[in-house]
Amino acid sequence: MNPKLSFLSGLALLALTLNLATAQTTYPTIGQIMRSDPRLDKLIPKDARIEVLASGFTWSEGPVWVKQGSTGPYLLFSDVPQNTIFKWTEKDGLTTFMKPSGYTGVEPYGDEPGSNGLTIDAQGRLIACEHGDRRVSAMPLTGTGGKKTLADNYNGKRFNSPNDVVAHTDGSYYFTDPPYGMPKKEKDPSRETDGFGVYRIAPNGKVTLITYDLTRPNGIALSPDQKNLYVAQSDPDRPVIMAYPLLADGSAGKERIVFGPEGMKKQGLAGGFDGMKVDRDGNLWATGAGGVLVLSPTGDFLGHINIGGATANCAWGDDGSTLYITADMYLCRVKTTARGW
Repeated sequence: MNPKLSFLSGLALLALTLNLATAQTTYPTIGQIMRSDPRLDKLIPKDARIEVLASGFTWSEGPVWVKQGSTGPYLLFSDVPQNTIFKWTEKDGLTTFMKPSGYTGVEPYGDEPGSNGLTIDAQGRLIACEHGDRRVSAMPLTGTGGKKTLADNYNGKRFNSPNDVVAHTDGSYYFTDPPYGMPKKEKDPSRETDGFGVYRIAPNGKVTLITYDLTRPNGIALSPDQKNLYVAQSDPDRPVIMAYPLLADGSAGKERIVFGPEGMKKQGLAGGFDGMKVDRDGNLWATGAGGVLVLSPTGDFLGHINIGGATANCAWGDDGSTLYITADMYLCRVKTTARGW
């Protein structure tokens, strides 16, 4: 072959290789972003889209971003009915990470046996709310070792079905315990607790009750300064997001409503809340009303990432500005200009 032609062919091949390496996958989009306050433009670009990264799940939940992995960072999320935790990366797409994820018994266990809410603690462990095994567990993601039970009871009475969890930098964990994972929900004969609580697991393992006052505590998050605990309620008859000031011993002070039924009605929205995250500026990103509501730290309604269907939870990923969303059968994302903390 002519050396010149060979050289040109080599350049063409290199160009093709570089183009393929830098090509971006085009994902389908869904829903729309509803803007109610100019402040939302500083959090979500006007050209932002809701991308669908994967679909076909029974009920996707509990996304969490893992910054350090042997093959790079990745996203984990639960499919509660499938008793599975899935893994997603831009490069490899969707793979099964763990099955079973929340129920390890022999006999069938209801329609939501798997893990639900997930988070990563200061030790880099995967913290999981497990419906079927009715516990909060910790599992290292590097090295060796299996799961460790952080808590499975309060005063000797087993939890209902731990739902969502957040890790405090002091080594404690806060989590919610509604009845959704039980075979017969709130009427299940195996219920042992008197109510549906919000609990704290202290660094020494002691479990204390934060509140029994909510009918369906669900999503949970901490303010950036970790001085306030937020709890979202999924009761459609009283959809509220509550804030509890945290005291020096980890207990909670007098609660206040951040956003509630009046705010929902004013925006023409209905239904209860589910999962929730906070950005570094204290804005709340709470799933509900078919998408993700964006609220200021004082509870002003800024806008709605309207997916158009039941939406379970969300989490910050990538460099902290990508919001990953689990919504019914979908795994979605929105690239924002906000930053998770």
